[in-house]
Amino acid sequence: MDIILKYFQNLTEEQRLQFSKLEDLYTEWNAKINVISRKDIELLYERHILHSLGIAKILEFKPGAQVLDVGTGGGFPGIPLAILFPETQFYLVDVIAKKIRVVNEVANALDLSNIKAEQRRAGTFDDRFDFIVSRAVTNMPDFVKWIRKNIAKKNNHELQNGILYLKGGDLTEELALFPKAVEHKLSDVFEEEFYETKKVVYLPLKYKV
Repeated sequence: MDIILKYFQNLTEEQRLQFSKLEDLYTEWNAKINVISRKDIELLYERHILHSLGIAKILEFKPGAQVLDVGTGGGFPGIPLAILFPETQFYLVDVIAKKIRVVNEVANALDLSNIKAEQRRAGTFDDRFDFIVSRAVTNMPDFVKWIRKNIAKKNNHELQNGILYLKGGDLTEELALFPKAVEHKLSDVFEEEFYETKKVVYLPLKYKV
């Protein structure tokens, strides 16, 4: 929990309480339904919660914004972002039902009314969102194909609507088709060794009819 307060010092008491509850909630649910590797559960705050919040270092979502989290797994990055931005609406989807069960149980335990989570496959629905977030569920060309039709037309943020994608390593080849993509190194904002190769990729996308 200290690592969250290290980088996000202006949390409300409610947000601090919600973040503090995540360890017990995920430890309990992970014992029943494995959504986080056994070794990583001990590093939950550093490798999952803070990693998710790396997106918030690139963009602050505005009240009323609509954000889609594709392949959310156990709720990352959606749940930490929903705690940080309580007036933003988050829609979390994953193809695995038991993972969505964990998401809903954690969201209910934290009283997060700004989360909706469902078992759905990307590309199977037409809802529109300001931004689409994810943690490395696939390569960028395939990801763009999945979600291209889900970008909202009206821009309400300083960044144009599009993708905010958490990924690591050399992305030169993967992003070759997307000259507008911008790589933000998380090592510039988080000093822990885990973030040396981690990035937030921002890719603006135009509304598509």
